[in-house]
Amino acid sequence: MKKSSQLPSLPLAPGFIERRIYLIRGQKVMLDSDLAELYQVETRALIQAVTRNPGRFPADFMFQLTLREAESLRSQTVISNVGRGGRRYLPYTFTEQGVAMLSSVLNSERAVQVNIAIMRAFIRLREILSTHKDIMIEIKKLKQEQRFQRHDIKKVFKIIETLLTPRKPKPLPIAPKRPIGFRVN
Repeated sequence: MKKSSQLPSLPLAPGFIERRIYLIRGQKVMLDSDLAELYQVETRALIQAVTRNPGRFPADFMFQLTLREAESLRSQTVISNVGRGGRRYLPYTFTEQGVAMLSSVLNSERAVQVNIAIMRAFIRLREILSTHKDIMIEIKKLKQEQRFQRHDIKKVFKIIETLLTPRKPKPLPIAPKRPIGFRVN
């Protein structure tokens, strides 16, 4: 494992970390390789520390990607291909709780700093999503109101159209004609 003094320090700005949070299986997660880079340890060392403490990482804290998920993610990120000198196993992902648990496994000052920054990034993401959710609710309300208004406007136009359409006068009832002249009986 390389020492943190040999690796360049990565920025811990929320935007830098937020770009490394993915939505997989309906959960916001971070990849093992991204976390290892932030913690300034090798990915295998991070996974090794996790596997030595299996009780701390239940399935809702961490899970391994399927082949399909890894291939899909590979097209979006820079994950090396298996068989080309890259990863020999499918990546692990860590939920927010899993990332919090990593600080107890990786006992270093850098791990504490990184965890604080990651927790802040997750909080910021939740705030952004909550704001977007509120906006989406308002948009749905407006669409529904517009739908009702559109229906009412159509009714008004129909009434106006019927009022403006010239009507043909109804023919007056014709009384039976009486013959002209006298009648002889």
